[in-house]
Amino acid sequence: MNAFEIRGGKPLKGEIIPQGAKNEALQILAAVLLTKEKITISNIPDIKDVNKLIELLGDLGVEVNRLSKDTYEFKAANINLDFFHSQTFKAKGGSLRGSIMIVGPLLARFGKAAIPKPGGDKIGRRRLDTHFLGFEKLGAKFIYNPETGFFNIDATQLKGTFILLDEASVTGTANIVMAAVLAKGTTTIYNAACEPYLQQLCKMLNRMGAKISGIGSNLLTIEGVDELGGTEHRLLPDMIEIGSFIGLAAMTASEITIKNVCYNELGIIPDVFRRLGIQFELRGDDIYIPSQKHYEIDTFIDGSILTVADAPWPGFTPDLLSIVLVVATQAKGSVLIHQKMFESRLFFVDKLIDMGAQIILCDPHRATVIGLDKKYPLKGIEMTSPDIRAGVSLLIAALSATGRSTIYNIEQIERGYQDIDTRLKALGADIRRI
Repeated sequence: MNAFEIRGGKPLKGEIIPQGAKNEALQILAAVLLTKEKITISNIPDIKDVNKLIELLGDLGVEVNRLSKDTYEFKAANINLDFFHSQTFKAKGGSLRGSIMIVGPLLARFGKAAIPKPGGDKIGRRRLDTHFLGFEKLGAKFIYNPETGFFNIDATQLKGTFILLDEASVTGTANIVMAAVLAKGTTTIYNAACEPYLQQLCKMLNRMGAKISGIGSNLLTIEGVDELGGTEHRLLPDMIEIGSFIGLAAMTASEITIKNVCYNELGIIPDVFRRLGIQFELRGDDIYIPSQKHYEIDTFIDGSILTVADAPWPGFTPDLLSIVLVVATQAKGSVLIHQKMFESRLFFVDKLIDMGAQIILCDPHRATVIGLDKKYPLKGIEMTSPDIRAGVSLLIAALSATGRSTIYNIEQIERGYQDIDTRLKALGADIRRI
């Protein structure tokens, strides 16, 4: 098992470029299955989850041509539908939660699909009901076989309909949209997710010939078309990486410039970090964070303790709550972190407490952080990364801590962050792979 060894407590300095957005990539890559024509995608992050999905597309029969480190051509002209029932597909699809995203395009184009029960992070229950309820509304029938662990779906005739989603699921919305673009008639999706990555998918599908309106809202209307063509698409920078680097700069009192962030697509993310007291400025499309010895958490207008909670877009993304929590440990003031969506995502705080952080875990969803104002720096320890976002939060904590830290199970971190040790070294971090 690989691990990172970090000697923290030193300020960093320099420029860093965020990778392409992981969560957008998993949707966009699945969409190549909707057409037999060539699609070129750039700014693809070179990370395990994305690479697994690209490999899976190749196994399905998609022609994959890597043009550069971050740019690929895809052509799904000859799909092997028999591959769905192979043990190879079960093993690869079951280990990647993003594999669920191929179901919508396959139902739309071929009228059938199969998918093993997906895997992914151990951060609590992540149900797939929204996906399947949407497919059922469009006319699909599915059966789960507990012996084989496969979902088998039949959708020989998808028809447009009105769909009210039970939750504003990003992946659920994306999957249903991809199924609906080739369905007969008009589909209306209400309570649809409207994240920038979902908007990117809809814009790409429209360039391919789809007819989607209401992009950016929670009410999408899709007029089915007979076929889609090819296109070119560039992924947005990863907003979770951008937030992580803002937090890293504050925790380590570093002067960092985050390049080409597509600031207008970040929503309220910058405002949340400002409420933690972190100073930064926009220079063109770059975020410049000066070295700060101290940062103070804001309060609500009536003086009550600040609460940071996740919510569907344009609310605050749950993927950054772990970062906000760790950054708050060295701020001046207190904050309540409320993780509504995943009941196990806060359990990594025991590692931060071992490092000296003042955190009260109220229940599986809420933690109160009492900031130490950097008077009592965290101390290095040995720890294990439980999931992608908690792993990076622990990495940021280790870079700010005095002494040596060792983080095991870094495969979890590398599922979501490309060449993270190399990029941190370029800023002056003392980190090595062991």
